[in-house]
Amino acid sequence: MASTTIDTHAGNPDPSSSAPAFIPLEANPELMTTLLRTLGLSTALQIHDVYSLTDPDLLAFIPRPALALLLVFPVSAAYESHRLAEDALFPLYSGRGKDEPVLWFRQTIRNACGLMGLLHAVSNGPAKGFIKEGSNLDRIIKEATELGPEERAKLLEKEESLAKAHRAAAERGDTAAPDATDEVELHYVCFVKGSDGRLWELDGRRKGPLERGQLQEGEDVLSGKALTLGPLKFLEREGADLRFSCVALAGSLE
Repeated sequence: MASTTIDTHAGNPDPSSSAPAFIPLEANPELMTTLLRTLGLSTALQIHDVYSLTDPDLLAFIPRPALALLLVFPVSAAYESHRLAEDALFPLYSGRGKDEPVLWFRQTIRNACGLMGLLHAVSNGPAKGFIKEGSNLDRIIKEATELGPEERAKLLEKEESLAKAHRAAAERGDTAAPDATDEVELHYVCFVKGSDGRLWELDGRRKGPLERGQLQEGEDVLSGKALTLGPLKFLEREGADLRFSCVALAGSLE
């Protein structure tokens, strides 16, 4: 597959029209879990629907600790305006190596934001300990860790195991899968607790990982503080009418 560049200087982080394209991934926990396990995630973890970010009774259905939270939302004018304004405050991220608090991937594959969110979820924090040694996922993460953001993006573009597993999952969705070249309005953002104990917002359309605040030892991404610092603040900023859904990576109920 051809490599791509992102016009970050003009404020456009999206892959070019010549970039590789995937069929958009449905926000379906079963399909997401299957995709991750195909790549090498242990059956000890799965993706769960999160039905509320504020109702303790509904949050209680999610096994704890929750290792990652993915927020799925339609890209609005308000979101794009905030993204451009916030990204203007930071330089392009250039981190690499095992000392990074989080492993971040720049998205250069069109319609792959769901896959990027899942990769961010399993590549950081305790979730890494649930990846099978020698699996495709294990190999990809180990290779990516030593690379800078541009090289990481090219690694993902060329990784046939990702493309194959993603296509198989996307084509099994409950709704008819759009063509890979179709533009979709939904986007995924991942929240994880990094090795430094901080809450990080990971989005391949940004200039790098975004640190959202310090969490205590016993707090996970569904703790009150993490929700306040991350997704609830995100949703409050975008407005009450924002259509969104959430899924979490946590222990398996199977």
